[in-house]
Amino acid sequence: MPKILIIEDEPSIRENLVEVLELEQFEPLAAADGPAGVELARRERPDLILCDVMMPGLDGHGVLRLLREDVSTARIPVVFLTARGEHADIRAGMNLGADDYLIKPVRVEDLLAAIEARLERALKQTGFNANFTSSQPLEKLGLSTREAEILLWVAQGKTNSEVGVILSITSATVKKHLEHIYEKLGVEGRNPATLRALEILSH
Repeated sequence: MPKILIIEDEPSIRENLVEVLELEQFEPLAAADGPAGVELARRERPDLILCDVMMPGLDGHGVLRLLREDVSTARIPVVFLTARGEHADIRAGMNLGADDYLIKPVRVEDLLAAIEARLERALKQTGFNANFTSSQPLEKLGLSTREAEILLWVAQGKTNSEVGVILSITSATVKKHLEHIYEKLGVEGRNPATLRALEILSH
């Protein structure tokens, strides 16, 4: 049973998320603020974290920084929940290493789809101790600097649109670059390209 940590300062939203996750056979943990959430993450090592961005004191971005700086929590997928949908806010979260970004109020179907997708991607990366701090090692595969940057984010489970937000380019441009990447690597899609990237980044 996957363990999901909810970090949310609004009691009604927090309780609703706990109820939804229990009904879907997840094991929910809940924290009412950022510091408590970070402490709970370090102690319980959840499989995924749902974190509100707009919280007093330590906000979601601050929580994510602390999680990524700690070896024990650095690889836990984090999905941001927020009422803010501005491009700059989404990009800031993605640059810090957020795995997804859902705008409140979130439909249950969308929430569960995001959780399942991130858990599946995290499972695929199990066994690799990849270092995602730099895309430069991927240039050894014969990729350009921009192609290496795109593959770095794809290897972390980002979609084309998410990569576009991070790099300030269109989804269509990302897709075009990926076609070149697949051709250079001699692979036919996203999964084998990701595996090649994880192999390189794990050395």
